[in-house]
Amino acid sequence: MYTPFTQPSGRMGFLFIVLIVSTIFGCTSSSAVKKEQSEPTQPNIVIIFTDDQGYEDVGVFGAKNIKTPNLDLMAKNGVQFTNFHVSNAVCSASRASILTGCYSNRLGIFGALSDRSKHGLSPEETTIAELLKPKGYATGIVGKWHLGHLEPFLPTKQGFDEFFGLPYSNDMWPYHPERPDDYPPLPLYQNETIIDTLTEQSMLTTWYTEKAVDFIDRNSHQPFFLYLAHNMPHVPLFVSEKFKGKSEAGIYGDVIMEIDWSVGQVLEALKNNGLEENTLVIFTSDNGPWLSYGTHAGSTGIFKEGKGTSWEGGIRVPAIMQWKGKIPKGQVQDKIAMTIDLLPTIAHITGAPLPEKTIDGKNIWPLISMEEGAESPQEAYYIYYNKNELQAVISGKWKLYFPHRYRTLPDDYVKPSNGIPVKYEMLTLEEMELYDLEKDPSERYNIIEDNDEVVKKLQALAEKAREDMGDALQQRVGQNVRLAKRFDAFK
Repeated sequence: MYTPFTQPSGRMGFLFIVLIVSTIFGCTSSSAVKKEQSEPTQPNIVIIFTDDQGYEDVGVFGAKNIKTPNLDLMAKNGVQFTNFHVSNAVCSASRASILTGCYSNRLGIFGALSDRSKHGLSPEETTIAELLKPKGYATGIVGKWHLGHLEPFLPTKQGFDEFFGLPYSNDMWPYHPERPDDYPPLPLYQNETIIDTLTEQSMLTTWYTEKAVDFIDRNSHQPFFLYLAHNMPHVPLFVSEKFKGKSEAGIYGDVIMEIDWSVGQVLEALKNNGLEENTLVIFTSDNGPWLSYGTHAGSTGIFKEGKGTSWEGGIRVPAIMQWKGKIPKGQVQDKIAMTIDLLPTIAHITGAPLPEKTIDGKNIWPLISMEEGAESPQEAYYIYYNKNELQAVISGKWKLYFPHRYRTLPDDYVKPSNGIPVKYEMLTLEEMELYDLEKDPSERYNIIEDNDEVVKKLQALAEKAREDMGDALQQRVGQNVRLAKRFDAFK
């Protein structure tokens, strides 16, 4: 079983020698060295990305019976986004978008890759890690990758110096509640080496946290990018002894409380290294909760449906951003933004050039910094699902749905509490539907008949997307899509 990495004892001897030398050469020299080490010329970037966490599963977003003091403090010290979205409400697709600034379907990444997948994110794409490497950044991922488990697609081939974590979702193992025979042992990676196979996961969040803190400590003297991608609260749920039974919301609440603790540890590491005023910290989730798991899933609050749908409960996620001294404290941003916007925003604040290939995100720093009068830079956001189905388009407060099939819970649904999901039913949206997300965020009132001009505008925007990226619902192939790389292409 894996045991956490500890620094060699020789480091203490080195620090002692540095202290002696500093004393000999005087206080001014010591201060200069400390200043040089603690103030990199480029800001550090930390992205904390949870898995299947519902919009309402954070205190400041309305969590019931779950305490999240560290995330609440992070919101108090920064900005809380109440209208933040993912481009696709499923694992691999969502992760492709946050790391590349592209709609995942532009890159040929759909759904959730598995141990049988022979393709992955093309190494020809530019990740945030690859964007920052030429600027002198140390880059590390701790947690879930899920963009290709074969060697050519691992994080160390995509700009990351270090990788500790799982190659895909934590339910893809021999203990899957519905398909235990579908998966091999679950591998735990250190860089490109499998160092263990997991039979239980109670220490996973703790290990990830220790690795994240260690990465910060080791790289405090230089700019760094840390991508902490928790496997939790994706099922199966596991929590360490220190948080077992601590919440009033069962094991799901315990898991969220441990994630909140993890956020606190990361923030404390930044503080201890004097990096709070030089680090942008972003917290968000890859999509909404997996509702069929009942009490083992989170809450969407007022929003409709959940993971695996294009309704707001599937794609609207909690988001908090903190950068002391750069982002005003205690702000709430209600303008719409999306994970595809993070890469170009990070490029803006670090001075890194944008990727040569087309990306879809836009710089949202004016929204993050609460610049007066700032509006979303995007004319529209496009919501794709399944294999390249354009299911919805959002422009400002308006959201137009196109006919498609989607999953929902049965009318006689009773929440399971044993970690075994109920079966979804499939519904068909027969006609287009239009919603005003400002007045009706719960998407209860279809107002398409009263807004002909709005519908025409959104249809025209959708047509641009179909020409660009395609639409399987209309058997359209986009002119500017790029294929995911297949493993056999490397042979």
